[in-house]
Parts: sequence; structure tokens; C-alpha cells
Amino acid sequence: MSNAPASRPHVLVIVQNLLVPLDRRVWLECRALIAAGFDVSVICPKGPGDPSAETLDGVRIHKYRPAPQASGALGYLVEFVYSWLRTAWLSLRVWRERPFQAIQACNPPDTYWALARLWRRRGVAFVFDQHDLNPELFLSRFGEPDSLMQRLQFTFLKWLERRTYATADHVISTNESYKRIALERGGFRPEDVTVVRSGPDTSTMRPIHDPGAPSPTRHTLAYLGIMGPQDGVETVLDVMDELVHRRGRTDVDAVLMGFGDCYEDLRRRSTELGLDHLVTFTGRVGPAEIARHLSAATVGLCPDLKTPLNDVSTMNKTMEYMAYAL
Repeated sequence: MSNAPASRPHVLVIVQNLLVPLDRRVWLECRALIAAGFDVSVICPKGPGDPSAETLDGVRIHKYRPAPQASGALGYLVEFVYSWLRTAWLSLRVWRERPFQAIQACNPPDTYWALARLWRRRGVAFVFDQHDLNPELFLSRFGEPDSLMQRLQFTFLKWLERRTYATADHVISTNESYKRIALERGGFRPEDVTVVRSGPDTSTMRPIHDPGAPSPTRHTLAYLGIMGPQDGVETVLDVMDELVHRRGRTDVDAVLMGFGDCYEDLRRRSTELGLDHLVTFTGRVGPAEIARHLSAATVGLCPDLKTPLNDVSTMNKTMEYMAYAL
């Protein structure tokens, strides 16, 4: 394929911590870019059964086998280095297919500034799409660092964020709180930071009901999202334990949709509490299954704890619950 520039500008979107199109914010951004006249390629990890390359809705997606599940500082370092190298290699493949004019890197992690600096030699701009504040994420998961190793990790995360800000030509923030931090910690001018809020596509994310179906006799508690230490999903199990084993409710169940570092721990906790017959863990889910579960649910749950990260973050799941009239 020729490397000559085409009439439509080409954007390379990099995602490491989620799959595409499973990452609903990134997928909406990709579709918005396509609608605005851009060509879009994505590099992200591969999910079970996913092809190495596919085109969906005009978006070319390149995928690599994900790193093994990380554990501890060394494990995360191996994961980041492995993913960075696989992404760098695939960026060369994308360039050979069609040169790109901009890289849009979605964090976490804050490591792709180094790749952007390499591609800057070819005139490629760098847009930092800041989904998370990694220093605040560290504090939310581990608290204030109280050991030498934790202090080193926290300092390293802040350094990576500074390098990413220093490399970026423009920053995309999820809300005004993130924009303020980009202005203060990144030293950007207001015009160089754009707030792009994400919400559900209500043309597809909407309740589906059978008008002839009888009224439900049970109440379903639904959770949709990542299951990490900072997400508080264990609270859902505590609530179910309280309702079923202490208050004697026999008309409630729960469905937990998503995955994350705490997925297996949550399943074990469900077994320990004797809730396996009432709590469904779906794992990775697509739009059809999300629609089915949220349409049947009574209430959508946001068990996010009060943490340094959650205090300034906007949760997609809140708007998605609203789209299903929960």
C-alpha cells in the first residue's frame, strides 16, 4: 500500500487497558472521528476469540495477545513493557498500510508519550486522551505511600504523567475536573485542553420490553463496569448478603457485568456468602447482553467509594443506567 497521504486525515488510537469496541468511550470517539471525515485505526489487546485484525463500522482494529495477568510492581512493569513493544510494532504495520497524522493515546497507562516522541520525527501529532488520573488511582487503591517501594512507584507514576503532558500537543479530558488538573499539573493553556464527555448512544442503548410479558415478580440489582479495587463492587455482595440472609428477602437477585483485577476474588466472595444461586457474573458482555440485563433490572448500582480518583471522575455507567430508565 502506498505511503502517500490521502485526502482523509488518519488518526491512530492506542488503548491498553480495555478492548475495542468493548471500551464504549473509545468506540464512541472512533465513530465520531469517522463521522467527521477521518480515517481511524486502533491498536488494543485481543480478547478471547478475537481476530488479529478486523474492520468494524469503518474503523480498522489491530489487536495483540495481551500480557499475562500482572501481580506486583514487577508484574505491572513487564505488562507495560510488553504492551508498549507490541503496540510500537503494530504502529509500524499501520503506518505501512496508511500513514497517520496523529496518535491519540488513551490512558492508563501513561507510557505512550515515548512512542509519540519517536513518531514525531515523521510529523505525527500527539493527543493525550486522559481517561484516568494515575497518581490519584494509586492513592485510591493503596492509600498514601508508606514504604520506600510505594514511594518510588508513586513518584514514577507522577513522572510518567509529567512526561505525557510535556509531549502532548493537545489533551482530551473527560470532565472539567480533569481539565483543571491538566491546566495546573500539565501547564497547558485552556485552548489546548478539550473536555469530551461521553454518554450512551440512546439509539442503541435503550430498554427492550415485551408488552405482553407479565410484570416481574423479582427485583434485580445490576452493576456494569470494571471490577477493580477502587470500584467497590464487593459492596454489592454485602448488600445482597444483608437483604437475603439478614432481612429474609426472597425476591432479589443481582447481575454483575464486567471484569477486572477483582473478578475472581468477587466470585470467591459470592461463594463464601452463599450467594452463587442469586448473583450472576457475566464477565465480558456485548451490547445485546447489556441491553437484556439492564432492561430487566430494577436498579443500577454505582458502589464507587469516596476516593481521590472517584471524587473527580465521571462514571459512564451512571448515564448508561439512565438510558435504560433505571
